[in-house]
Amino acid sequence: MTGDMDGHAEDRGRVYQASGDQHISEHHHYGDEANTSLGPDSVRRPAVGRPPAVLRDRFEVLERLRASVRAGRGGQVYVLYGMGGCGKTAVAYTLFQQAVGAYGRVGLWVSAADRASLRAGMLAVAADRGADDGELLAARNGLRPAADLVWQYLDRSAEPWLLVLDNADHPEILRDGSWLRTSRGGTVVVTTRRSAPRWWPGAELQHIGVLPRDDAARVLCDLAPHSGTREQAAEIAERLGRLPLALTLAGGFLSQQVLDPWTMETYGRHLDDEERVGLIDQGADALSEEDPRHLVGLTWQLTLDAFEARGLPEATALLRLLSRFAPEPLPLSLLNRAEISGVLPRARCETALRALLDQSLTELVDVGERCAQSHGVLLDSVATATPPDRLPALDATAVRLLDRAVAVVPDAGPYDPLLGLLVPHGLALLRRVHDPRPLADALAVVTRLSVALHRTGEYLSAWETARTAADLAERRLGEEHRLVLAARSRAGRALFRLGRYDEAEELLERVRAVQEQRFGTDDPDTLDSGHGLQLVLGNLGSRDAAVARLRATIAGRSRALGPTHPLTLRSRSSLLVLLPAAEAAAEDHGGLLALPSECARHLGPDHTVTLGAHHNHAWALYQLGRLDEADEEIGLVTEGYGRRFGPDYPIALAARQLHARTQAARGHVDTAIEVMTDVLARRERGLGPDHPFTVASRALLREFTSGGEA
Repeated sequence: MTGDMDGHAEDRGRVYQASGDQHISEHHHYGDEANTSLGPDSVRRPAVGRPPAVLRDRFEVLERLRASVRAGRGGQVYVLYGMGGCGKTAVAYTLFQQAVGAYGRVGLWVSAADRASLRAGMLAVAADRGADDGELLAARNGLRPAADLVWQYLDRSAEPWLLVLDNADHPEILRDGSWLRTSRGGTVVVTTRRSAPRWWPGAELQHIGVLPRDDAARVLCDLAPHSGTREQAAEIAERLGRLPLALTLAGGFLSQQVLDPWTMETYGRHLDDEERVGLIDQGADALSEEDPRHLVGLTWQLTLDAFEARGLPEATALLRLLSRFAPEPLPLSLLNRAEISGVLPRARCETALRALLDQSLTELVDVGERCAQSHGVLLDSVATATPPDRLPALDATAVRLLDRAVAVVPDAGPYDPLLGLLVPHGLALLRRVHDPRPLADALAVVTRLSVALHRTGEYLSAWETARTAADLAERRLGEEHRLVLAARSRAGRALFRLGRYDEAEELLERVRAVQEQRFGTDDPDTLDSGHGLQLVLGNLGSRDAAVARLRATIAGRSRALGPTHPLTLRSRSSLLVLLPAAEAAAEDHGGLLALPSECARHLGPDHTVTLGAHHNHAWALYQLGRLDEADEEIGLVTEGYGRRFGPDYPIALAARQLHARTQAARGHVDTAIEVMTDVLARRERGLGPDHPFTVASRALLREFTSGGEA
């Protein structure tokens, strides 16, 4: 049903109209829903079963609602919307109690979960406000408009009232029967998952989200005060996404244990298990043993069933796809790709996303990039309930989408915030995917993502990403799987850039040895680890070992990749730094000093390997005392890197430091000090005061200021 329905309101009532045909049944976690076929037992008492003992947070929205009922005004409609389990009914219940107890309002509570409950409840409201049996019988038999009867008596009420329409997740029901109106006699509060303003014209929408960290911790401590400390409660609350339903279930579980009581610390450890959704739901037993809407493992399945029933299978497919990713912001650009057709037609992705947004199952966030974000417990619940036969297509599609977002060959570049946004989703895939083939594909993509982070100077993120990816994939692929070893190697390369040379040497030595044994000396992965290892050895002062490893890498890359491959040329360039000046000049009959021209000829003048060769060539020229030529090369490097990647890019700073050396060698010490002061400040800001590169810059500046020449 898509068209607007005409409605009629008597006296001062106003009909709310909306359009659309998507719906879902939401749960609340306070008690069983009454059997409404014959009408509710009472509309004067909230049908919430077990009310919240203490309502945490929600002060601003409650004060807004209290101001309305306290002033004795009428005519307002407030819609409390949010995802299932966020505590909308708890807010309405608290307001209800205060409106009745403190402000003298008549409180009226109706379940709007379905047509029968709504109709029976609203007719009971009419009876409460004075409708006689004949009028009610006529309305029940269709002899007079039922909604008109209800609002006639609400308008005529001598006492101000508060009407709560709870669990109104089918707004078309309210629209079709013209049940939602305004009246000067009172205030209406609606609780719903449906967030689209088109459902609630003229109403004031109030979002109910997750709790702040401290308040979420207090919920656990309220329910299980002897199970742990406030900080332990806060840690568990964060793990549960600070969702009130999950917190209530966790607190219920901890408070129920008799024979073998768990502490919060024990509970937190078990949240790492794959069956964490089942663990959370164990806390529901004492609350409502038979109501599946009280279980995080089932409540959102009602959403998926509703999507299917309403002809929106693509919304179900999209939510299941999102459940393969992390609860962090997911760039929308990731979803707007042809590869999504593996699980739903690309042309229907927009419709599916709007359906999820309308049901409060995801939200749009802007973190510099437009993203969709869903709650972690929701994603875990959906992932757990996804039929096994759907997983291969979901996993393959998720991996392909991530693959498209990462460059095939990541190159050096400026900071790219998109890369950091992708990391948690790549790691989530490695946790979700069990089948070895898509798991290996996911690991390859995440390792490439680590390389991309490394090439933009995000060394800490690169290390954490590669290390975590290897740890996750190793459980199913094995520690000697090619891709696991490649991820370990990238972690070693990042450790070197972080200045953790001893750790980098140990890791790269170990990985390279296994790679050589399994894949051979000239295998590209073995050679890549060898290139990284020589960098570490050179900075540890083991020059002979570094040169030997570098020469072996150059020979292997020349055989395996060819002498003009970018990786081969990159390794040859390292000789310009490692070899003593005289040896560098004599290497390859003087050909090594011509390497920048060779790189430019094969790769282009702006290629990062070419720029790196210019920098290393400048170092060799400086060592040879050819200062003018060195400065010319430095100018090319600082211009090339600075223009493309900014003045703080590592090689741009290294080139400026070399420029300070050439200035000092010429006797221009003041200029050298000025340059080094700026380089040191930038390295302290970017790398930290204790990084070896920063320490070396500080020592060089000290040497300049003390009269040395470096």
